[in-house]
Amino acid sequence: MSHMRESMEFDVVIVGAGPSGLSAACRLMQLASENAYELTVCVVEKGSEVGAHVLSGAVVEPRALEELFPDWQDRGAPLTVPVKEDQLFMLRNATKAIKLPNMLVPKTMHNQGNYVASVGNLSRWLAEQAEQLGVEIFPGFAAAEVLYREDGSVKGVATGDMGVAADGSQKDSYMPGMELHAKYTLFAEGCRGHLGKQLYQRFDLSKNADAQHYAIGIKELWDIDPTLHDPGRVIHGSGWPLDNDASGGFFLYHTDNNQVVVGLIVDLNYANPYLSPFDEFQRLKHHPVLKQYLTGGKRVAYGARAIAKGGLNALPEMAFPGGLLIGCEAGTLNFAKIKGTHTAMKSGMMAAETVFASLKEGDQGRQVLADFNVAFKGSWLYGELYQSRNFGPALHKFGTYLGGAFNVLDQNMLGGKLPVTLRDLKEDYAQMRPAAEFSPISYPKPDGVISFDKLSSVFLSNTNHEEDQLCHLTLKDPDIPLTVNLPVYAEPAQRYCPAGVYEVIEDSDGPRFQINGQNCVHCKTCDIKDPSQNIVWVSPEGGGGPNYPNM
Repeated sequence: MSHMRESMEFDVVIVGAGPSGLSAACRLMQLASENAYELTVCVVEKGSEVGAHVLSGAVVEPRALEELFPDWQDRGAPLTVPVKEDQLFMLRNATKAIKLPNMLVPKTMHNQGNYVASVGNLSRWLAEQAEQLGVEIFPGFAAAEVLYREDGSVKGVATGDMGVAADGSQKDSYMPGMELHAKYTLFAEGCRGHLGKQLYQRFDLSKNADAQHYAIGIKELWDIDPTLHDPGRVIHGSGWPLDNDASGGFFLYHTDNNQVVVGLIVDLNYANPYLSPFDEFQRLKHHPVLKQYLTGGKRVAYGARAIAKGGLNALPEMAFPGGLLIGCEAGTLNFAKIKGTHTAMKSGMMAAETVFASLKEGDQGRQVLADFNVAFKGSWLYGELYQSRNFGPALHKFGTYLGGAFNVLDQNMLGGKLPVTLRDLKEDYAQMRPAAEFSPISYPKPDGVISFDKLSSVFLSNTNHEEDQLCHLTLKDPDIPLTVNLPVYAEPAQRYCPAGVYEVIEDSDGPRFQINGQNCVHCKTCDIKDPSQNIVWVSPEGGGGPNYPNM
């Protein structure tokens, strides 16, 4: 089909308009302006608009933003709610909790100087800055294919064809994709990007890294009673309802406009196939620590997204012939801080600086890999990830209490300089155990006030896909859900998906596996957690998926 496509040439193509991709675009154009250098930069974004697919907690550390735009406040960046109070709780059961004193909270979880913010809105603002600098941004176009030169280096990407029916035929609205060629291509698709996944394999980028680890983050935005609202209050916690088999933690942040964001992060290394992260979150909100703020309020938005949390030990080679992986595509999130925005931005800025130096010298074959690695290892980003390298592995190895104690010692007393590096080598999907070893979990019925079902939640994510299009949730073997996953694992896709995409339907002829692709919020959990590694997420038609407001 490629001979039917038109092509466009750029110096740099960036895939994904999140914090890392847009920071890279801004930095490239700043450097071009400083050096009076003509530069063409294009950003493609699969969401219907910039920010539509961006979901994060989020408490934002402004360090990278300060470097990129020292006058960010004068420019109106949407960081307007400074953190004024941190609280950390251990939930003992459905009603009891212990509030931890500050001295027992890892330093990395102290948020003085940070801001409660919407990363979607930050991305929208970064896009405005990028366009003012001369970047071309194309929302609603999904990068569907990596293009290669004859020497094997990355040449760019092709956007997906539009107007293809579910049976593969061309509809009246058919429009072939476009090839975007570049001297360098930066991949900033976010966690578990589907093109990034191909690049990992083609260039063996993880050969020197530990297994990447993931969590699913589920988040809601609430309008609450103004008398309960306290802008800048940040609450974190762990414990109930997750048991010893499942680790993770919750957050509740008071933002502006009488709103709070509340969410649960569940590590995807859990073993029990009956566990449902969505239902654990709905149950969690009934705990008094959270319910006190939600009572009398109204839920106004919902979303979910996978998080790459392996940290430094799981980082791949980020540079390869013709391009780089940046941000959460590579896994730069600092899980000890539960923050990835400033690290994603910094990785994008360093990629921009490395690529610009190469372009300016007119030597495309320059050692970009070596140059980027030198810059990375000399940066505060590397130092920060190095200090927190043991945080996640400690929790996985020793559990919440002992792992937490280890992290307080390592972070607070030793500054992350403990002369040992803990390894965490087993893939998350491989840690699921057969259903026969567990009892089904009986989750309480949602009350429609504090807790809700999946379908009403998906409705609030504004998710939409063209009804008649190729399903973007593909199976390597269509028989595996019923021949392996159902008898062995009670088909966990029904439960780990936070959007009701996967169902096992009992017909008169027996069970049938159904994929409701229209519900998909693009969280990527299925691609990560399927114990048979049979589900492959590919990009749907551009513009499809969630449309998150203020998330």
